[in-house]
Amino acid sequence: MIFAGQSLQDSRRLKLALSFGVLGLLAMATLIYGMSSQVTLVTDNQQKNLRTMAPTVGRLLEGQGVQLGEFDRVEPDLATPITGGMIITVHRAFPVEVQVDGDIRVALTTPTSVAEVLALAGVTLSPQDRVEPDLEAGVQPGDRIRVIRVTTVETVETKKIPFKTEITDDSSLEKGIRRIAQRGKEGQAKIYIRITYEDGVEVGREVVRQEVIRQPVNQVVAMGTIQMASRGSHAFRFKEELEVVATAYTHTGNKTFTGVWPKVGTVAVDPRVIPLGSRLYVEGYGFGVAQDTGGFIKGNRIDVFLETEAETRRWGRKPVKVYILN
Repeated sequence: MIFAGQSLQDSRRLKLALSFGVLGLLAMATLIYGMSSQVTLVTDNQQKNLRTMAPTVGRLLEGQGVQLGEFDRVEPDLATPITGGMIITVHRAFPVEVQVDGDIRVALTTPTSVAEVLALAGVTLSPQDRVEPDLEAGVQPGDRIRVIRVTTVETVETKKIPFKTEITDDSSLEKGIRRIAQRGKEGQAKIYIRITYEDGVEVGREVVRQEVIRQPVNQVVAMGTIQMASRGSHAFRFKEELEVVATAYTHTGNKTFTGVWPKVGTVAVDPRVIPLGSRLYVEGYGFGVAQDTGGFIKGNRIDVFLETEAETRRWGRKPVKVYILN
């Protein structure tokens, strides 16, 4: 049998017990809150502010269900004790392509320098190699690094050194006549060249030094200065003397290039060598005038006029001297 007074007393005891329990829970929660630390967790482009009683960064990530890949990086590292106000950042690894030696290598990395990525990819550089971008640059997702292998080779080439020509006066020669008094000889030099290759392709040459192994010998040309000549009873002054090949022609029924009828003393010339209208003396022929041209009269060639076909055949083709008279 339960008395009414007893029931009321039990009810008061229960309420009191519940009150103490709530107060205990509140006290415990307050204690836990006071013992926890507030931190900021940054991962997968998201930032979360939270309180934790995890002793280390690693335990916090476990509690938050953050899974790390082999190449992911955490700042600070997993063994770091948790402190209030700490910012914990999870850097997810991403692939970076490295173009090197005709191949593409892929390195998984978190944000770091180009030099670190090359080390991850197992790339060894020589002092001459170039890297794009440079070694100190940072990498981001989608970046590609190019390694340019630079090599140099030295070679030796032989080069001819041209000779110079000296002109001297010779009073024993007629004006317009030239004689080689000393033949020139080319010299020779060794050229030491440094050739630069990038990935096996030549990109530049540089002359390192030159070494003369044979000096050139100048060519000496003697130029005639005599301007007075005599042939038999004829003495004459001239501007220039030429050595030419002479042929002969006779009547064709046509006038000359200058519009006159040809006669003995008419000479066909190349106007680029002997100006039309020039007074001439042709050895073996006599005095004449440059009055005609011819399709085959080019350079140092002339065609003298004779009266008959027989005379032209006797003349034939021969070298002669032609004097261009004053």
